[in-house]
Amino acid sequence: MTMTPDPMQNRWKTLDKDLGRLSQLERATATLSKPSFAFGIALCFIIVCACAAYVLMGGTPGTATLVVAAAFGAYMALNIGANDVANNMGPAVGANALTMGGALVIAAIFETAGALIAGGDVVSTISGGIVAPEAVADPNTFVWAMMGALIASALWLNLATWFGAPVSTTHSIVGGVMGAGIAAAGFGAVDWGKMSQIAASWVISPVLGGVIAALFLAFIKATVNDVEDKITAARRWVPLLIGIMAGAFAAYLAAKGLRRLIDVSLSDALLLGLAVGLVTTLGMRPVIRRQSEGMENRKKSLKKLFAVPLIISAALLSFAHGANDVANAIGPLAAIVHAVQDMGTAEKVTIPLWVMLIGAFGISFGLMLLGPKLIRMVGSEITKLNPIRAYCVALSAAITVIVASALGLPVSSTHIAVGAVFGVGFYREWEAERKARALQILKGNPVPPEERSRRKLVRRAHVLSIGAAWVITVPVTALLSALLFLVLNAAF
Repeated sequence: MTMTPDPMQNRWKTLDKDLGRLSQLERATATLSKPSFAFGIALCFIIVCACAAYVLMGGTPGTATLVVAAAFGAYMALNIGANDVANNMGPAVGANALTMGGALVIAAIFETAGALIAGGDVVSTISGGIVAPEAVADPNTFVWAMMGALIASALWLNLATWFGAPVSTTHSIVGGVMGAGIAAAGFGAVDWGKMSQIAASWVISPVLGGVIAALFLAFIKATVNDVEDKITAARRWVPLLIGIMAGAFAAYLAAKGLRRLIDVSLSDALLLGLAVGLVTTLGMRPVIRRQSEGMENRKKSLKKLFAVPLIISAALLSFAHGANDVANAIGPLAAIVHAVQDMGTAEKVTIPLWVMLIGAFGISFGLMLLGPKLIRMVGSEITKLNPIRAYCVALSAAITVIVASALGLPVSSTHIAVGAVFGVGFYREWEAERKARALQILKGNPVPPEERSRRKLVRRAHVLSIGAAWVITVPVTALLSALLFLVLNAAF
């Protein structure tokens, strides 16, 4: 018996296919519209900041200059959020301790809180003493020098983010200020001793961060991961490791991130860190004992003990970053506001609240809109991270800043964090190579060169591209800011 096709059934099949095609089209459209959506929101934020500057400063001399400076200050803050915050959240996301959405929310909250609660209330008129203030005595020349530095550093950060290279925002603004200062007042205006220290930090920051991260990873593997009774070892050593982290962050925040709230010396910050570390170690012993009950005696089980400390460390790093690096976004803007209002270049510039808000919210908006790309790159594309390795990276960032402060070395938090990721990866390579050689000696079979090349655990392409971006940051921003200053000064 021949069955007559049901036209209604065929109609539903056709409808299902059409709906499927429509869903695919919607997904494709959503995917394609994400960059334009982020660009649109960023542009709206810049326009709102410019309008706010006009409303707040309208009627004062140089209103048009202030409006333009506010727009570029917002643009700079967006790029800092897109590029620099990845160093704080990348390891936690790469280790799967945080989802991308959770990381963005936590970072936005703590970056904003750090900028508004503990952000610096004064900033040098010519960023960090790179250029002598008396060298640029004319207010108009000073304004265009700061404008050139601000635009140049923001453009370079935007380009670096587009290429997927985490660079130092501090070095970007320093290069911009140096270039504009040279164009405005000659080479003699630059403090070349300070610049040589900054150049040295290109090597010191990543090497120190990488060495400290690798040492902690080696310690954890020797005392916990590679012993027979891993649970007992974890109960003994993990509380101490968490205590070290708590103490390091307490000292880090006291010395670097809370200057506006309290004024403490480095020695006082270290004493505070020691006290917090001891209390945390004692308090975490019963907690780790409870968490480890019923755990299997495997390396995979131990990673769970580091997940929460890793999330807390990422939040604290974001708070400290917001407190310290907000000045990179709004320092030149604040200097321009001061110069236009007071017609001078005093050595200390008070940052108005509306300028601070531009920096704080700009960093958070930049992170939410454009930050995921570099978060993924730092967290998963350089080397594979798990909670233990990512914990070593976060701990290294805090300790390296403290050590560098004690030694009087200028370092970049970006270089430290990325250097720590490289350090963890290269340590894993060294350990894998050592084990392969031991196995080779035991079996008497040499490991083929092609097999060794497959065991590389750090992507060399990122080493070269990021290293090159670090080296050229200051020269590129210096040259660009000098050209922008000459154009602005000639035009206005």
